[in-house]
Amino acid sequence: MTETSALTDSQAIVQSYAGKLMPNRHLRTFVTPGMNFATRTIKAGAPVRPLAYADRPLPDFPIVSAGATYDIYDYVSRNRVAGLLVMKNDEVLLEHYDLGIDADTRWLSMSMAKSFSTTLIGAAIQDGYIASVDEPLTTYLPEFIGTAFDGVTVKTLMQMTSGVRWSDDQTDANSERRRMLKMQIDQQSGAIMRYMAQRPRAAAPGTQWCYSTGDTHVVGALLKAATGKWLSDYLSEKIWSKLGVEHDGAWWLEAPDGLEVAGSGLFATLRDYTRFGRFILDDGVIDGTRILPEGWMREAGSPRMIGGQHVDYGYMWWIVPGAAGAPDDGAFTARGIFGQMLYINPKHRVICVVLSARSKPGTQANPPVSDDAFFNALVKAVA
Repeated sequence: MTETSALTDSQAIVQSYAGKLMPNRHLRTFVTPGMNFATRTIKAGAPVRPLAYADRPLPDFPIVSAGATYDIYDYVSRNRVAGLLVMKNDEVLLEHYDLGIDADTRWLSMSMAKSFSTTLIGAAIQDGYIASVDEPLTTYLPEFIGTAFDGVTVKTLMQMTSGVRWSDDQTDANSERRRMLKMQIDQQSGAIMRYMAQRPRAAAPGTQWCYSTGDTHVVGALLKAATGKWLSDYLSEKIWSKLGVEHDGAWWLEAPDGLEVAGSGLFATLRDYTRFGRFILDDGVIDGTRILPEGWMREAGSPRMIGGQHVDYGYMWWIVPGAAGAPDDGAFTARGIFGQMLYINPKHRVICVVLSARSKPGTQANPPVSDDAFFNALVKAVA
């Protein structure tokens, strides 16, 4: 067993992805943007728009998960939640901080960043940089001609149905995701894209869903090629500087002069994630100005039939099925592998941001209290 205090930052991030890091060192990963990789600033704008707070508290409510009944105190403590904010009809019902963080702490998104990246695809289409979701990827990235990405469209890329072979198993030291992590640690510009161009094809584009952080890195490269702008700058220009956020954001880079790691590594505060959620809830309109194509979020947040199978995944947004016996209400989430979530419920106008530091990544986390059970119980309590 490696002594946690003796690990370098590079060793620590590898152990974090492997689910083999002690809590205090693990926590540092979430609150220290430049600890592991170079970053680029997502610039805020002025003035700050204060959030509105309800004059009533969030009611206590039961959460039924795996046959047991819990409450919100169980959800926060057992699931190692550091930040939790609940908004209903533009009013904050609950804002809670734990594990030593506060309103000024920028927290690591992990794969929540994927949903930010595909949202920027919508903005690029609205701006005319990208013709449509049906455009071939090679129109913007001709270096992929003759590779497994030849024949992939913008839409199939965002759905993670590129058909390019990939394993996103963070705990497998030999998976493509862990090899990509090694390239991030090496901080060599262009290395990940060269690696993606070498991946073989596992299925015809559009016929098989495969969760792939590699595909999301290609989304970032596509945006840079189409707009001529870094993701951080484009996000700031189109959205972040207009939302009235309180703080600059930050985004991990593949190298100091390279692309953002589009599938991971965005940092923001609990309140500023909520402001982004408010933008999403309004289908991408800020102060009457449309940033995303009309109906974009309805499409981005909808499930798919892929290869004859129902897939609860949209444009890199996870679909949240309704509670047993209840109709689905169109809810979806951005999710990160250690319990970072931005939940959006358009029907009931509920936003919930959860910032966690669970010990294991992804499906290995297996939280004691199911996140979807929590979201469904929450909506029932405030509807």
